[in-house]
Amino acid sequence: MVRGDIESGELYPSMLESPELRWGFIRKVYAIISIQLLTTCAIACLFVFYEPLNRFAKTGMNRIYVLIACLVFTLILLFPLYKWRKKHPLNLILLGLYTLGISVTVGIVCAFFHGRIILEAAGLTGVVVLSLTIYTFWAVKRGADFSFLGPFLFAAMMVILMFAIIQFVWPLGHLGRMIFSGVGALLMCGFIIFDTSNLIKNYNYDDYIWAAIAIYSDIVNLFLYLLSMLQELC
Repeated sequence: MVRGDIESGELYPSMLESPELRWGFIRKVYAIISIQLLTTCAIACLFVFYEPLNRFAKTGMNRIYVLIACLVFTLILLFPLYKWRKKHPLNLILLGLYTLGISVTVGIVCAFFHGRIILEAAGLTGVVVLSLTIYTFWAVKRGADFSFLGPFLFAAMMVILMFAIIQFVWPLGHLGRMIFSGVGALLMCGFIIFDTSNLIKNYNYDDYIWAAIAIYSDIVNLFLYLLSMLQELC
């Protein structure tokens, strides 16, 4: 009864679409994201706790090749994912491959960190994502419009990418890595608010795959930035 009352009300002022249909879309997207995150956690745990995979991730050049292959694969996969995002079941197959590529990347990265730091980063990520999600739903219901964040987030992402290239060519040391991770984490918080707002107001009902990819990528990147920042603080 309580759930029915919540879903019968407007998610934002002057809402013209059916609240029940929009809530159904939101539940579908978060169900997909949950499966993606569970898959990522499972594969990351394998790389952290399963000795052969952990050893593979820490030794030799093969891990570098696998990491680069996963990154390139997931980037390339975004193009067919966008093109066929509404074509079922091809969209789900492509989404599964994308999730697998991201999960292996996260697993290889996590293999280099202590279990305590990984748990701290995961817990902090969960708290931040939940808090920002609740805040965004609350703010949008009261008329807030976060579309203005789009250009700023894009510009900030370009700065982050350039900073990453500079740090790769000329390492900036402990302080530089900590600043990079902190700014990156803040940027992902902005993306979570922006993409959640789009989920509530702007995405079409057939765009559940693209909506899930956007928020899932925000969460994973936030986790990686927090992981790096906590490592630098230790």
